[in-house]
Amino acid sequence: MFDTRFSSEIQGRIDQKTKPLGALGQLEKVAYQLALIQSQGKAQAIDNISLDQPTVLVFAGDHGIAEEGVSIAPSAVTQQMVLNFLAGGAAINCFCRANDVAIKVIDCGILVPVEQESPQLVKQRLGERTGNLAIEPAMTVQQVHQGLVWGQEVVDGVIDQGCNLIMFGEMGIGNTSSASALLAAFTGESAERCVGLGTGVSSEQLEKKKRLVSQGVARCGSTDPKTLLAELGGFEIVQMVGGFLAAAKQKTPVLVDGFIVTVAALLATKIDPSCRDYLIFAHQSHESGHQIALEQLDAEPLLDLSLRLGEGTGAVLAVPLLRAAAEFYNNMASFAEAGVTV
Repeated sequence: MFDTRFSSEIQGRIDQKTKPLGALGQLEKVAYQLALIQSQGKAQAIDNISLDQPTVLVFAGDHGIAEEGVSIAPSAVTQQMVLNFLAGGAAINCFCRANDVAIKVIDCGILVPVEQESPQLVKQRLGERTGNLAIEPAMTVQQVHQGLVWGQEVVDGVIDQGCNLIMFGEMGIGNTSSASALLAAFTGESAERCVGLGTGVSSEQLEKKKRLVSQGVARCGSTDPKTLLAELGGFEIVQMVGGFLAAAKQKTPVLVDGFIVTVAALLATKIDPSCRDYLIFAHQSHESGHQIALEQLDAEPLLDLSLRLGEGTGAVLAVPLLRAAAEFYNNMASFAEAGVTV
């Protein structure tokens, strides 16, 4: 149960800062949410928000539907990008360096395994890749349960090491097809609305993608989140769902990235509704289904930078806003402290 006993006290602290009421807009909402989260289990409301060792976990997995040509790249690119993450050469690495964010990469089941060992690499493979969701289940029920457990374990691990702000990123050729199918099946929205350009496919590929996603959704016929994951999900998506569940249990906020991560968050909230209280939404991407998923979660993203990359990039770019929210909550003077009368 999410404790809201200190809501009035936290809001009052924000309102007494030397500014007009609500003048810091969404930053005030972020500060309020962070303070309320970090007051969970406390005897009184905190007066100092801490953001310790922020970490992005990039979950990588391959998808059987990629064989249908629904992406601009083959599945081999997933492994190539994982190697790029480990070498520090991807966009997410650049943004992590710029914002002092740690990164770990999780091989959830990519077609070509990474042989090298790295302290940044976690290997918890559910298989080589999922089944082709258009014609068969993506994975077994046992793989879903194992994926949820492994996702929880990797999040528990970074929290136990002192991290109190988590972000998830993803990499997997074909994973926008999986996320679109999950969203359409769960919400009842059409594939036409849920399927987008992904990595930038041609108009012919887009029509094929919509057709195959519709086919998979029609084959599924369920709205149960774990059943949906088995029928339509991805190895990286199911582990992110497990990660969201773990963060809520650990009373730790998750700064939510783009379309695929948001769909994972939506499914997690249906398994455990208390997850929603720990979610802060980083940005509105230009993937067509993202707005639908955000509406389902009643979410107000902090940024709109026309992003459609994934990797956790949008989440890491929003970290300075959370730091600014914490700083004003912690150190901005009140009217009484500053001797300002209104």
